Amino acid sequence: MASTREPLVLGIETSCDETGIGIVRGRTLLSNTIASSMDEHARYGGVVPEVAARAHLEALQPAIEAALTEAEVSLADLDAVAVTSGPGLAGALMVGVGAAKALAVSLDKPLYAVNHLVGHIAADILTGDEVEYPTVALLVSGGHTSLLLVRDLVSDVELLGETMDDAAGEAFDKIARILGLPYPGGPEIDKAAADGDPTAIRFPRGLSRASDMAEHRYDFSFSGLKTAVARWVEQREAAVEPVSVPDVAASFREAVVDVLVTKALDACARHGVPRLLLGGGVIANRRLREVALERAEAAGVAVRIPPLSLCTDNGAMIAALAAELVRTGRPASTLAFGADSTLPVTEIQVAASSEAVGLT
Repeated sequence: MASTREPLVLGIETSCDETGIGIVRGRTLLSNTIASSMDEHARYGGVVPEVAARAHLEALQPAIEAALTEAEVSLADLDAVAVTSGPGLAGALMVGVGAAKALAVSLDKPLYAVNHLVGHIAADILTGDEVEYPTVALLVSGGHTSLLLVRDLVSDVELLGETMDDAAGEAFDKIARILGLPYPGGPEIDKAAADGDPTAIRFPRGLSRASDMAEHRYDFSFSGLKTAVARWVEQREAAVEPVSVPDVAASFREAVVDVLVTKALDACARHGVPRLLLGGGVIANRRLREVALERAEAAGVAVRIPPLSLCTDNGAMIAALAAELVRTGRPASTLAFGADSTLPVTEIQVAASSEAVGLT
C-alpha cells in the first residue's frame, strides 16, 4: 500500500565522474550535494574509469556528511536509502552500491536500487509542479543519448531510441579536442559557437535520411558527424586555409541540436504526446534549450526542463525516484544486486523483494 507520509530518502549516485548525494522528503528537495572529479580527468581529455572510482571512494563520506548537515537530518532519521545500480561505469557504480548496502544494513533501512536514466526523469518532480504522463523524455549527457516514452515513472518507461555510437556529450568532447578547446567540450563549444555562423558549414545529420526511418527513426549516431568535422578541419589545414573555430563549433552544434530536437518532436507527434521533458548534463547547452523551446511551441508541445543543477548527474534525482517507489507502495530491493553498467532503462528498480512496504 502507498505510504501515508512523505518518506525521507538519501540517494547515492556514482555512475560517472560526479559523486552525488541527495536527500529528499517526498517531492521536496532538502540537499543536492555534488563532488565532481572533472578536474582530475581534464588532463586526459575525458573520464578515466579508474580515476573516477578512486575519486568516489575519497568523496563519498564527506559528501554524505555535507548533505546531512545541509538537510538538517541524521542518518537515523532516514526512511530509506537509494542508489544508482546502473547504467554507468562499472567500477564507479560499485563504489556507490557498496556504500548504499553498508548504510542500509547498518541502519536497518530499506534499500532501493534504481535506474540512473529514470532518475533523470524523476528530477523533474522536485520542481514542485505536478508531472503529467505520458511524456516523451530526451536525455542527453556525456554517456547517454536516449529518447523515452514515459507512461508512468515507477512502472512504465519505454525506450524509443538511443545512441548507436558516441553519445552527444562524447561528440562535444571529441570535437572540442579537434578544435584545440579544453575539456569538458560542451561548455567550450557553446562559448566558441556564440561568435560563429551555424549555417556556415552543412554537417551531416546522422540517421535522419528517409532510408533510416524504418529501423532507426528514434536512434542517434554522432560518429559520422564527428568524422565529417575532423575531415573538414584536416582538409582546410592541409590546404593552408584558415579554420574558423567559431563557425565550425556553431555548425557542429547546430547539427547535433537539429537531430535531437527533430527526433524528439517526431516522437511526440507519432505517439500523440504533447509533452517533452529534457534531462541530462548536455541540456545546459544554450542552443539546445532555445531550439527545443522554439520548435516545440510551434508544434504545440509543452517543454519541461528541470533546474540545471538537477540535470547533471546527482543523488537528489535518485532519492526522488526511490521516494516515489515508497509513496506508491513498491517493495524495497533485496541485497541481491550489483553494479550493472548496461542496465536497460525499462528496469526502473532492481532486485525488488516480494513484500510491499508502507510508512505509517
